[in-house]
Amino acid sequence: MNEKEKFKIGNQVFREELGVVVAVMQKNESEEQTNEYLDELEFLALTDGIKVIKRFTQRLAHPDNATYVGKGKLEEIKTYIETHGVSIVLIDDELPPSQQRNMEKELQRKVLDRSMLILDIFAQRARTVQAKTQVELAQLQYMLPRLKGMWTHLERQRGGTGTRGGAGEKEIETDRRIAEKKISNLKEKLKEIDKQNNVRRKHRGDMIRVALVGYTNVGKSTLMNLLAKENVFAENKLFATLDTTVRKVTFNTIPFLLSDTVGFIRKLPTHLIESFKSTLDEAIEADILVHVVDISHSAFEDQMNVVNEILKDLKCDDKPQLVIFNKMDLYEEKQFDEFLPAEVKTSLLTELKESWMARTHDNCIFISAAQNRNTAELRQLLFEKVKKMYLERYPYKAGYWTDYTVMEEDWETGTE
Repeated sequence: MNEKEKFKIGNQVFREELGVVVAVMQKNESEEQTNEYLDELEFLALTDGIKVIKRFTQRLAHPDNATYVGKGKLEEIKTYIETHGVSIVLIDDELPPSQQRNMEKELQRKVLDRSMLILDIFAQRARTVQAKTQVELAQLQYMLPRLKGMWTHLERQRGGTGTRGGAGEKEIETDRRIAEKKISNLKEKLKEIDKQNNVRRKHRGDMIRVALVGYTNVGKSTLMNLLAKENVFAENKLFATLDTTVRKVTFNTIPFLLSDTVGFIRKLPTHLIESFKSTLDEAIEADILVHVVDISHSAFEDQMNVVNEILKDLKCDDKPQLVIFNKMDLYEEKQFDEFLPAEVKTSLLTELKESWMARTHDNCIFISAAQNRNTAELRQLLFEKVKKMYLERYPYKAGYWTDYTVMEEDWETGTE
């Protein structure tokens, strides 16, 4: 079986594993919605080094209790993957352990559900001790109920996609008791890291905190670079960075702390939310949340809802928010053709902006970070919000400030 095949993205040639994606369409779920979900699953796969060459869908009232999809569909998948040398089967849901084992037994291939795929990406992207500890904890918690029959299977895999970061290949995990002990130790380690982080936060003094939040790959790191004039890593991949970056930013004489948090995503594994809560403390403790949205994405409103639901779970949905609709250049490319009259285009854009201004109570702005469009207005708006909050909370600082108007030359161009 040929597990590897060369494929090209842009100017880069990859030699990675081939995969297929599988989804069950349940009642009230449209075909268009399912395709949007699978588009995201394929992007996740690409981020993890898997080239998806086929997608399988089946409409069922609920997933099959034994094998997720029905017997006929499972046979269809089996025939295809044997014919095309596919080594990975990706499921757009979190599978119970029994379903995963049954599918792997029938297909004789590695089966990864959405949660394991995301965990695998996090394992690759983790850089700091805190992020690596969080990922390892989430992996172990995910795998603990899947111990039965898993370890000999993982030994056959000998690493590879789905076992990165050490949570599948270490001998320590072959025993449930030892795995539980490891989980306990990791939790204690994270508590110590949290204590150190809390000490650092206390040393920040009376400064307003602003946190960038949003769906993954919407341009948060690019905005961080623009606002803080830093070189924070930004890449057109999901979860390009996991570690929270905090920078002191000064607009004229007013300083504040700006943080870039890990991107959210639909069906974010529960274990990851729990493990990364300390990373999300920057959002929890922020005074102002800046919700960055990729308005060019076809499902940007769904992405906004996902972010708002997670913020609600974190109990910080009542904080002052500023919504930034980013990538307006890409939005216009997708929505308007070259023959559209300028006045019609202007009218449609005005209608779009007025609609969202009303829905957000004037707390939104439309920009293109890549084209440096409206970024000076964004900085001015953020400056005014920070200044207002300082006046409310720390009025004794106001005597040191002067009026400030952001000029276009204050900005550096960035990439999305």
